[in-house]
Amino acid sequence: MVFEDLGLSELLLKGVEDVGYRHPTPIQEQAIPIVLMGRDVLGCAQTGTGKTASFVLPMMDILAGSRAKARMPRSLILEPTRELALQVAENFVKYGQHMKLTHALLIGGESMNDQRDALDKGVDVLIATPGRLLDLFDRGRVMLADCKILVIDEADRMLDMGFIPDVERIVSMLPPLRQTLFFSATMAPEIRKLADAFLQNPKEITVSAPASVATTITAGLVLVAEGDKRRALRRLVQREKVQNALIFCNRKRDVDVLYKSLSKHGFSVGALHGDLPQSVRFATLEKFKNNELQLLVCSDVAARGIDIGGLSHVFNFDLPFHAEDYVHRIGRTGRAGREGHAYSIATADDAKLLSAIEGLTGREIPRITVDGIDTVTEEELAEARDSKTRGRGRGGRGKEAAGAKGRDGRGRRDDKPRDDKPREDRPRRDDAPRDEIQRRGRRRDEEAPRVAEPAAVDAPPAPPREEGYRNREEHRRHREEERARAPREERAARDERPRRDDRPRDDSRRDEHRRGGRDRDDLGPPVVGFGDQVPAFMLIPMPRPRRDRVAEAAAEPAADREADAA
Repeated sequence: MVFEDLGLSELLLKGVEDVGYRHPTPIQEQAIPIVLMGRDVLGCAQTGTGKTASFVLPMMDILAGSRAKARMPRSLILEPTRELALQVAENFVKYGQHMKLTHALLIGGESMNDQRDALDKGVDVLIATPGRLLDLFDRGRVMLADCKILVIDEADRMLDMGFIPDVERIVSMLPPLRQTLFFSATMAPEIRKLADAFLQNPKEITVSAPASVATTITAGLVLVAEGDKRRALRRLVQREKVQNALIFCNRKRDVDVLYKSLSKHGFSVGALHGDLPQSVRFATLEKFKNNELQLLVCSDVAARGIDIGGLSHVFNFDLPFHAEDYVHRIGRTGRAGREGHAYSIATADDAKLLSAIEGLTGREIPRITVDGIDTVTEEELAEARDSKTRGRGRGGRGKEAAGAKGRDGRGRRDDKPRDDKPREDRPRRDDAPRDEIQRRGRRRDEEAPRVAEPAAVDAPPAPPREEGYRNREEHRRHREEERARAPREERAARDERPRRDDRPRDDSRRDEHRRGGRDRDDLGPPVVGFGDQVPAFMLIPMPRPRRDRVAEAAAEPAADREADAA
């Protein structure tokens, strides 16, 4: 089958022909006609099988019939990393070089003003990472009400990076009548639940078993001691015919350390991880694509979707913590039918990680050896796999590793052999002397008598104790003994001292404090209580009503006449 049989437009077919593609891959052959029909698609295929073109090509054909409005993109492609978003934008430019479609790239680390200017002009395809898209949406610079096509690419990576809450919020902003395309290289149960929530009656397309490795990749595993990993990597690079290679580490600091080590030994190498500035990341990746660098030491930021033409080798300096990442890492090579090589370096501590990878892919990674490097035997690997003291690899991510190693990961605090004596025969920690008595609040099971017998008066004083006390009771008993040895006169003088409670009390000061100065002359004496006596202000007669006073005045002349007559 050729691309002309898929129903694409002539302008789009011309762009595909200019790129050099003649025959579609299985995922493209099945997905493009379904997308052109307007149905939702749930696609699962191996990495490196052309999933990007399977949704970019039909999207461009659908959007070719109309134009976009300012700040209202007509389609949205969500990517988990900046490098993958940049690669999708490059494919959009290559395929649509004969079409009048515009796009905008919204990723972190780039100028927001340029992105706002592109949105103001109107874009047909918006390629974005969730964080920057939500940032511009909250600022009112982009509206998603006119978005008719949504693509969620590398959905399993979205889940691993914690983007699912952001994706759910973005989906809630889109119109309910839309076409949703869901693509992933692995299909975990959590991803299927998300697909059921986002898609409506989707067409499920699976062209290969999930998490399977391409047959064009030659894999190998070197089992060495921890201190021989860098030397084994250098000899592998020198032995193999490496044109260009990606070297994956689990941590950013390991990327920097390995980059410095390879540079010191004269290799043409670069470094790539998430803490580097975006301009440095893009510049380093471009140098590697242009063959200016032979080796690129990177973290998992380059494990998804990065298409580097003719990548000959992939080296796993650290086995990934998640088995799915192994499939994505080695999928950077052996793409588009080319031959690739993927070699991993592991130690005995990586036994459980290795078992998870082989269980996911369904086949054992072939063991290889390196000249001059002692390898770990299968017996040692099996013992490490069954041991409960091993963690989940170099990082010690498991609970067992946290218990077996100290805080700094260098082993136990004390390397002394353990005492095999019974617990009751071992010396207790409390038998050791202690200098700080007051800090200890433990009580012993066997308490000594609380009061000791007083010693004779003329007994010589006991020598001072140089060691500490086992508990507070022993300390108190020792003070009682010292007090009993003191001379009689000294004890009598100490006992005759006036105690604080024997001093006479001055109740006047206490009453004055209680009154708070209320017995001043201008306020009068304080009222404590009435008792049986009525206060004087209550005995003052109240004025009578006016009517009674008039009647009394009228009665006075009659009373005077009676007195005169008498």
